[in-house]
Amino acid sequence: MAEKRDYYEVLGISRSASADEVKSAFRNLARQYHPDVNKAPDAEEKFKEINEAYGVLSDADKRAAYDRFGFSGVNTSGMPNYGEMDLSDLFESLFGMGGFGSMGGFGRASSARQRYNAPRHGADIRSSIRLSFEEAVFGAEKEVEITRNERCSACDGSGAEPGTKPITCQSCKGQGEIRQVHNTFLGSMVQVVTCPTCNGSGKMIETPCRNCRGTGLERKTTKKKVAIPAGVDDGNQIRLVGEGQPGANGGPNGNFYLEINVAPHQFFRRDGSNILLDLEINMAQAALGDEITIPTVDGNVNLRIPPGTQPGKVFRLKDKGVPILHRSERGNQLVTVNVQIPTSLSKEQEELLEALGKTMGTDIKIQERSFFDKIKDAFSG
Repeated sequence: MAEKRDYYEVLGISRSASADEVKSAFRNLARQYHPDVNKAPDAEEKFKEINEAYGVLSDADKRAAYDRFGFSGVNTSGMPNYGEMDLSDLFESLFGMGGFGSMGGFGRASSARQRYNAPRHGADIRSSIRLSFEEAVFGAEKEVEITRNERCSACDGSGAEPGTKPITCQSCKGQGEIRQVHNTFLGSMVQVVTCPTCNGSGKMIETPCRNCRGTGLERKTTKKKVAIPAGVDDGNQIRLVGEGQPGANGGPNGNFYLEINVAPHQFFRRDGSNILLDLEINMAQAALGDEITIPTVDGNVNLRIPPGTQPGKVFRLKDKGVPILHRSERGNQLVTVNVQIPTSLSKEQEELLEALGKTMGTDIKIQERSFFDKIKDAFSG
């Protein structure tokens, strides 16, 4: 058997070391040699030796007896009684955590019943609605159905059959948690866990409500009128606060989110707050000009086509677009004119076009590159 070393030598301190120095030395060595951290074959023996030294030198009376009489002045081997010690401080110093519970569920533990009874936010509900193009532009009022859990009308949310009440859980005596004792080489340790019988509620339902099967909730569908603001677009969401699933233990309800889907229009397209319309006119209208009637979301309006209008010309109709969300402004309607070239002509039309063609000549004009194209080439090298 190896000869016992001096306790001061074991902790690496002088005989005049203060109580704080004793504690600090113990913590440093305990971190280094704890068997859960140090896997060396002799780590456990060294850890026991360190604990024995600390158990004597941390006690003023035992330290005084040891200083005067040596090992014979200590009645026991010097090992501290771990069954009577608060190990949370030890493991906090070993692992830098608020109690050994962080590593294995031992030591200090938050109350399972408090966790179970803590207010919890209800889940959100999501749905979608399809709007016409005009409804998205001008807004609308729609009725939507919301299916969610609500307090059971039969048991008023208790989960117990009417005429009965929940009883106290006998496994945890209403505490919502149970304590399990584990014997380790360091002594007895207590682990606090959620009661598996009542799942932390502290109560049991002997006769579950037949309507909700003991859940305290039943599925219900309610109808709500939703104001769709003018200017919504495909993919936008409208939030109804508190219309989601109910919260638990007094927690707030979740929210209801309604996603907007907009049906395509026969003529119009949308670009942000602008409405786009493609329009075809014939060659005569483009050359001579005309006044035509075109559709807008506000109704038909007259549009003047000036003589000599070229294909691709864009006309802007101010304030005939989509209202800008949460503002009093509207976008514009942009009308793009395309000139229709006929693919088949009557005999009279052919003769007229031939006569017109003779007056216009047959010279072909090669279009020069634009000024901006030349600038672009200059900067690109």
